[in-house]
Amino acid sequence: MNFQNSYLSLGSSFYQQTLPIPVAAPHLLLWNASLASLLQLEDSVIDEHQKAQIFSGNQVEESSTPIALAYSGHQFGHFNPQLGDGRAHLLGELIDQNSQRVDVQLKGSGPTRFSRQGDGRCALKPALREFIMSEAMHALNVPTSRCLAVVATGETVYRETPQPGAIVTRVASSHLRVGTFQHFASRKDFDALEALLDFAIERHYPDIATLQTDRAGKASAFIEAVGERQITLICHWLRVGFIHGVMNTDNTAISGETIDFGPCAMMGDYHPGTVYSSIDSQGRYAFGNQINIAIWNMARLAESLLPFLDDEQQTAIAKAESVIKQLVADITLAYKSMLGNKLGFDFKDDNDWLLIETLLNQMQAQELDYTLTFAELTQFIETGEISSQLATSLKAWLPTWLQRLGIEETTTDSDISALIKKHKPLTDALANMQNANPLVIPRNHHVERILALYQEAMLTGEKQEEAADELSQFLQVLRSPYAITEHTTKYQDAAQDKDQGYRTFCGT
Repeated sequence: MNFQNSYLSLGSSFYQQTLPIPVAAPHLLLWNASLASLLQLEDSVIDEHQKAQIFSGNQVEESSTPIALAYSGHQFGHFNPQLGDGRAHLLGELIDQNSQRVDVQLKGSGPTRFSRQGDGRCALKPALREFIMSEAMHALNVPTSRCLAVVATGETVYRETPQPGAIVTRVASSHLRVGTFQHFASRKDFDALEALLDFAIERHYPDIATLQTDRAGKASAFIEAVGERQITLICHWLRVGFIHGVMNTDNTAISGETIDFGPCAMMGDYHPGTVYSSIDSQGRYAFGNQINIAIWNMARLAESLLPFLDDEQQTAIAKAESVIKQLVADITLAYKSMLGNKLGFDFKDDNDWLLIETLLNQMQAQELDYTLTFAELTQFIETGEISSQLATSLKAWLPTWLQRLGIEETTTDSDISALIKKHKPLTDALANMQNANPLVIPRNHHVERILALYQEAMLTGEKQEEAADELSQFLQVLRSPYAITEHTTKYQDAAQDKDQGYRTFCGT
């Protein structure tokens, strides 16, 4: 592999140069062949033994200069000035088939000076969860980091209980975060902050450098650009029912990708207050609060760049507030447009919002599953068939929705299925809905069952082939979330207990 590392040009205040800590008995568990092909690694990494050595950190490629990145961040609203990669090593950067530069990072590869007394390791289940969830998100068309490999370490890590250890290889457009900017702004190291701004623009937003020549213009355009990518990201999360669980500023990537899959989960029954993370006791990062938090995080980015927006502080604040106010308007419209697409129409006005809001209120009141409801509405438009349960639950709402789609003769007494069949094909509506509404998501109970099965197999040495086959089948289905495959129906069901009492935990 021919690694590059452009971060080294930023200077030693941005990172610690440090080697991964070798592990006892690395063994390759998962390999992402499609991602490896994208990274052009077929001829670079030959066999499983070599993969295990490289992606455990036991063998460092000659072109690699491993580093741990420095950053700060707001965690649950409280600023921590010193965070950083406490259990991760950036091996370097590769250029993929699309000529895009990406970071390749080991997670769980040992302590660094940012570890804050942590052991720097990762347990098996969180490593597998990140692989599963990131692949699912990628297939769902959600911007995300991805996993190249999971390697078992042959060692035990200690959390609530002793657990098998593992290292996951993460591939991301970069690991620059809002917290990276906060790190240097909080230290008033404005030379480093300006170098970081120029670096981030060159890496992710090169058009800004072409269009803006002065520092104030670049800073303002950068905040806007990062904000727009956050809008896209959060609307995708809300489209598929994803709850990140820990939207701290150090987990907010400048690239607009999903990063850090610690206590993440998927919503079952629709409720904007849904929280599964064990560490989010106040519901700060609940499903329906993710828009607000995204804007809050963008305000922290703008706050970090205030010195560059204008020499006069009040003028700088006014400029930042103007950018954030526009982002609020943009994300509100984007959210409504996304929900319109899920229902087959292009969002236009308050009447459309009333139609959407009425549906969401009914779904919440009647505890309807988010994914299954929209999937069934999509099927209804395609075939005219709808379950008696959903037809009863949405009896008063369905005719109004069909009128919005152009079936004007619909009344509450009409045979709705017959009307759908009469008006087929509703081509545009169906195309919107099929693109917006997945048939399958990585449901919490299936994820947990497979993680438990895999961990038990690793601990006992029994049923390892069964666990590997089950995980492979699950990943195969998740990689085609908008199509019915051989095993799709096996993983579509909602949890029988409706995820009551379900909790996710941070992998550290």
